[in-house]
Amino acid sequence: MPISFDLNPGSVSGQKEMHEIAVTHMRPWSRKYDVHEHEMPWEFVNPMWARATGKGVKLDGSPGDGMVTVCVQTEELCWGDAGLYLRSPSPLLGGSAVAAAGTPEQREKFLSPFRTGKPKWGAMAITESQAGSDAANIQTTAVLDEKTNEWVLNGTKIFCTAGDAALTHEGGFVVIWATLDKSAGRGGIKSFVVTAGTPGIKVVGCEKKLGIRASDTATLVLENCRVPYNHLLGKAEVKKADDAKGDKGFKGAMATFDASRPIVAAMAVGVGRAALDFVKEELTRQGVKIRYDSPPTQQTAIERDVIDMEAELQAARLLTWRAAKMIDRGQRNNLEASMAKAKAGLAVTKITQKAVELLGPPGYSQKLLVEKWMRDAKINDIYEGTQQINQLIVARRILDYSSSVLR
Repeated sequence: MPISFDLNPGSVSGQKEMHEIAVTHMRPWSRKYDVHEHEMPWEFVNPMWARATGKGVKLDGSPGDGMVTVCVQTEELCWGDAGLYLRSPSPLLGGSAVAAAGTPEQREKFLSPFRTGKPKWGAMAITESQAGSDAANIQTTAVLDEKTNEWVLNGTKIFCTAGDAALTHEGGFVVIWATLDKSAGRGGIKSFVVTAGTPGIKVVGCEKKLGIRASDTATLVLENCRVPYNHLLGKAEVKKADDAKGDKGFKGAMATFDASRPIVAAMAVGVGRAALDFVKEELTRQGVKIRYDSPPTQQTAIERDVIDMEAELQAARLLTWRAAKMIDRGQRNNLEASMAKAKAGLAVTKITQKAVELLGPPGYSQKLLVEKWMRDAKINDIYEGTQQINQLIVARRILDYSSSVLR
């Protein structure tokens, strides 16, 4: 039976609509919010919020009408601008965490505010100065006050995407990863929902970044931050480090990445395609034709570079769609999500760097957006698990090795 890579009508419709948004509400503002890093891009936020609430689009962190469609739409929006995409008014990663690990009641409580009212954001805070790729080394603590039946959170989180927006707009929230017992390792890690306006949590600053400057990347400090008992996602039981293999709390939190990594891969594909499209348009304008039917030995260096860029992009896209389709089918995609993320991170870095090179001095200048796309690209090789971590996950799954054996 032949394999078809054609998108279904719903995905095609969503693709066209997102491309129109990218052209109309993103590209015109790309340079402005690359320069004015910490300003809220209302020229993009308001139309996106109106579209989502007006059409009844699911803004609850779940895939909606299919994860493949989500990835297709994400590619289009990041073709427009990856930084602005991360400013989309939605639950973002925080919503994915609630959807993955929360109860039906928690999903309704924390995600329903995103269906009405003013724009709002969700975020997820994992990273700490000593806990980046090693999430099990989290030092932020959560202690139960039995008198009030509240969790008391203390610690500092860094590099929290949309953390500032989530905590400064009514209805927003941040999912905080914290440990109930440091000696339990990953078995003690749980996730807690902290809503906007909660005393004891504050934004102490936002990072100045190489790329995706339109997004806010916040540092959060929690000092005796109290949240209700039912703001813990999953169960409160703690398993010791040597008995944490079956712990659903940590696994539920980590399952967020199985859904988010294909989306990050789609982001990378969108940025890479933006750079590749621009290069091809410029070559066409200069009268350079890509001879796809000629053997490599007869092609120019530019032709071979462009064809290689196209191959890298398509490989990343197909791996992304594969990982997304497995989610739609209810299949475990831990291996495939990491494969897609790793490949897309490498591909977009290579494609955007080559685009700057092929365009020469104009490509390196701020007269064009190509240098911005190169800066935006690199983060896709870092967040949601670095290139090295994702390759390690792929190796573990293929070889069937545990994390204690293959580190």
